[in-house]
Amino acid sequence: MERIRMKEKNRFFSNTRPGKTVTWGSATFELPILYYRDDLFGLYFTGDAKKIRELMPSDQMHPILLPNGRAIVAIFAFNYMETSIGAYGEIPVGIPVVYGKKTTPFTGWLPALLESSYPGFGVCVMHLPVTKATARDAGRGEWGYSKFVADMDFQITPEQLSCSMHENDAHILDINVMRRGIHIKDNKPLTTYSVKNHQLIKTVIPQQGVKRVSLVTHGSCVTLGNHPVADSIRALDISETPFMSVYYPERGGILPSGKIIETGVRAFDGYMSELEEARHTVSYGG
Repeated sequence: MERIRMKEKNRFFSNTRPGKTVTWGSATFELPILYYRDDLFGLYFTGDAKKIRELMPSDQMHPILLPNGRAIVAIFAFNYMETSIGAYGEIPVGIPVVYGKKTTPFTGWLPALLESSYPGFGVCVMHLPVTKATARDAGRGEWGYSKFVADMDFQITPEQLSCSMHENDAHILDINVMRRGIHIKDNKPLTTYSVKNHQLIKTVIPQQGVKRVSLVTHGSCVTLGNHPVADSIRALDISETPFMSVYYPERGGILPSGKIIETGVRAFDGYMSELEEARHTVSYGG
């Protein structure tokens, strides 16, 4: 079985090299960026649809609405262990959206379920902190991702996955996800929307893995700190508890360049920290 998985992994990354070498700021790297192994976990919350709609950089971008009329806010954590640009941490805050088509509380369940299999689905990246300045410069330079540098301390145990994020002494947030849920093979790409120089960029990221999804979220939570990024999340009136958790026991990803799909959109630069170097620690406990 392990040999079969290794062959599938090798096939997944085949024909990605040689790539294209690019330089943005302190980062020189080869496209596409390859993600061989990571700890990936996250939570889904509801948020105020009106407030989230006002954030959108394009009038063609529409938050996915749930039956209760609220939108979705996703907060995830990546502990990248093996990549083509080295190890680092990342905590995205994103809004699942559909580009070019409005959803209603009666129809939003379909794109929420199908994700990137649904036309126009993607995640509008609100914040994307990372632990390396090179990852920040690469993300902002190539894709316009709203990246900044922050400290991240991961703790991975057989029962749960967690991360605490700070900017120096300022606490941004903690995320904790319990290991539970049904196993689902996930070969759907991850689609993101970002803004660079008032251009809306759509990036389709092939991925291959297995995830565990649970609607039982007891013990899984996000705790917001006292920081401008935490305040911006809090301002979306997100629910106190998540409605779904997910983590990937195994996953690989391929991050290519994106494509410009609209020009003249509103700026979506996000927060900029003063850090150039950050802490990235990982503790594996029993």
